[in-house]
Amino acid sequence: MNIAEVKSYIEKTLPGTKLTIVRDSLLIENPADLPRVAGLLKESDTYRVDYLASITGADYLQYLECVYHLFSMERKIGPVILRARTNRENPSVPSLVPIYRGAEYQEREIFDLFGIFFDGHPDLRRILMWEGLNASPMRKDYQQEDREKLSAEDIRWLDEHGVSVPPEFRESQQG
Repeated sequence: MNIAEVKSYIEKTLPGTKLTIVRDSLLIENPADLPRVAGLLKESDTYRVDYLASITGADYLQYLECVYHLFSMERKIGPVILRARTNRENPSVPSLVPIYRGAEYQEREIFDLFGIFFDGHPDLRRILMWEGLNASPMRKDYQQEDREKLSAEDIRWLDEHGVSVPPEFRESQQG
C-alpha cells in the first residue's frame, strides 16, 4: 500500500485535514481529526479499513503519541498506520471506540500506563494498575519506588504467606 496515495486520498476527501508522512505512517497533525480520518478509511469503498489490530502508546519526551495499525480484512490490505500526538501536560486524544469496538481495552491500557485520556471513551478507567496510583509507569519520567526497600507491611504480608525475605531487606526496615 502506498502511504502517499492514502495521504492524498484523505486530504482530498477531508479538506483541512493536515497529514505528514513519517516513515511508512501518517501523522495526523490535529488529533481532533483522528476519528474523521479513521471513519473515512473504514467506510470508503477504496480502502475498507475495517480492522484495528493495535494501538500503541509511546513517550518521546517532548510529546506522547498513539500509533494505530489498521487493516482491511475484505481487501486484504494494510497496515495503514496512523499517529496522533499529544502534549505531556494535558494528554488527550479522541477515542476510536465508536468506530472500532476493539479499541476499548487498548485505549484503557494506554490510559493506565501512559496517562493519555481518550475523549469519548465509554469506560475509561485503569485496567492493569491499581486504582489510586498517581503515576504513569510507561512514561520515561516515571520514578519507580526504591526496589531495595520493603515496607514493614510488605514484610509482614510476605511472612504471613510463607515467602522468605532476605535479611538485607529486613535490616533496611529496622534502621
